[in-house]
Amino acid sequence: MADLVEKRRAGCAARTTKETDITVSVCLDGGPADIHTGIGFFDHMLEAFALHAGYGLTVQVKGDLHVDGHHTVEDTGIVLGDALAQALGKKSGIARYGSFWLPMDEALAFCAVDISGRPFLVFDAAFPEERIGEYDSCLTKEFFRALAFHAGITLHLKAVYGENSHHMAEALYKAAAHALAQATQRCGKADSVFSTKGSL
Repeated sequence: MADLVEKRRAGCAARTTKETDITVSVCLDGGPADIHTGIGFFDHMLEAFALHAGYGLTVQVKGDLHVDGHHTVEDTGIVLGDALAQALGKKSGIARYGSFWLPMDEALAFCAVDISGRPFLVFDAAFPEERIGEYDSCLTKEFFRALAFHAGITLHLKAVYGENSHHMAEALYKAAAHALAQATQRCGKADSVFSTKGSL
C-alpha cells in the first residue's frame, strides 16, 4: 500500500507532423495545469478537464490554425490519449469504471468510461451553434474520439439537452473528467487488474 501512495502515475507524449507540433504531460495524481493550444475555448476546456479530473496537465501546441482548428484539436486528443495510456501502464490497481452526470445551467451531460484496453467512442450531441469563439463545436467529438482510441478506453458521452453550445461542450468535458477521475482512482492491489481475465 505504501508503494501505491508514493508512486506518482505520469505520462508524457509528443507528436510532430506537417500540421501540428504537440507535447503533453499528464499526472493522474495531481499537479498544475499549463495549457497553450492557440484556441482560447479549447484551452478553457482542457483547463476545466484537468481541474475536474484532479490531474496535472501540461499541453503545448503549435498548429496550422491558418487552416482551421481541426488538426490542433484532434491531434491534441491523440497525444493526450498516448500520455494517459503511458500513465495508466498495465491498468492495475484502479477502479476501471466511472460515470458522471454534470449539469451546467440549462445543459445536462453524461459520461461513462471503461478503462478496458478496447477503444470505442459513443458520442451523442447536437450543438445549436456551430462555433464557440474560434472553436468549431463539431471538434468536440473529434477530440474525444482521438482521446479514447489512443488511451485505449471505452467512452460514452451524451449531451442530454441544452440550448447553448458553450454550456453543452463544457458539460461534456467536465463530465468526462469526473468519470475518468473515478475510473483511474486507486483501489485494490497494485499488481492486479479489475477483470476476470486477469489482464486488460
